[in-house]
Amino acid sequence: MEEVYTQGVWIAEGLQQRTKSQEKFWLTVTHVGDPKAAFLLVFPFTYFISRRAGVAVLWVAAISEWLNLVLKWLLFGERPFWWIGKSGLFVNKQPNIRQFPSTCETGPGSPSGHAMVTAAVWWVVVSSLGSFLYSRTHSVVLSAAPYLVYVVMLVAVGISRVFILAHFPHQVVAGSITGLILGIVLSCRVPEGRPLLFFFSFSSVLLFGALMLHAGLKHLEIDLSWSIALAKKWCSREEWIRLDTAPFSSLTRDCGALLGLGLAQYWKPGGWSLPWAPRALSLAISSMGLYHVNRLPLPVRPQELFYALFFVKFVLVPLIVMVLVPGLVHLFTRKKKRD
Repeated sequence: MEEVYTQGVWIAEGLQQRTKSQEKFWLTVTHVGDPKAAFLLVFPFTYFISRRAGVAVLWVAAISEWLNLVLKWLLFGERPFWWIGKSGLFVNKQPNIRQFPSTCETGPGSPSGHAMVTAAVWWVVVSSLGSFLYSRTHSVVLSAAPYLVYVVMLVAVGISRVFILAHFPHQVVAGSITGLILGIVLSCRVPEGRPLLFFFSFSSVLLFGALMLHAGLKHLEIDLSWSIALAKKWCSREEWIRLDTAPFSSLTRDCGALLGLGLAQYWKPGGWSLPWAPRALSLAISSMGLYHVNRLPLPVRPQELFYALFFVKFVLVPLIVMVLVPGLVHLFTRKKKRD
């Protein structure tokens, strides 16, 4: 792997030098590809266009990110920003590269979570859109357009991750392929109409399954905090190390979102039936609500409290989008019609 990693570093250097003028673009793309964006941006936008597609997006995002976490624990992938210093291979010839605020993620690097979750989640979106276009136009060319955009998006997200030194090229390729397969498989098994017990049980299985795997590997004297130590050592700035990029943050986000999805479907089975104008209003209000929920500062000490509050934060996401906001919009628009 040493040769693969070395070539990956030189590819990253070439990208940074040749596309220096597009730096803001790559940083924007990497934020769009963040797994968190699937929950906070893609989910509400999709939900208010197609309820089933929105539920599928949240379902696929949670499962694919959880699987990505498990694979990272098992594969021990390096990240370029720490491997450059750790390897000791660049003492005589240092690559001309720089780090960014999004570079210093603390989990292992393989496969890329950004690429994997983006591939899985956006497959749900483009396949739904492609099917809709074909049903309306019967044009193969027009219905294929979303898939072309999908490929371009995956390539852009992958390049952005290599550009900022968060991943090696083979890691984003592995993440994209795995995410595509997951998107195809999981989008056919959307848990609509399932009882609350299903989501509670599924969320618990994911949570305790990951904790048991972590404990088992630790019992085998495999240190799963190795990547956190390396990230702290080789990150250019201490403030770029954030607890919300740690593996357990992903775990609590996924389990919280699934439990919230179950609660939303339990409290309002079938969702609210709204015309297009109230849907657009619900989308706008939901987006503002999620923006402020995401910005809520959480105490980082003790870490157990941070993870508990992080879990609660993502339980709220489906409730805000599926129950609270559309319910309030329905209430006020109905009153207005009666008046």
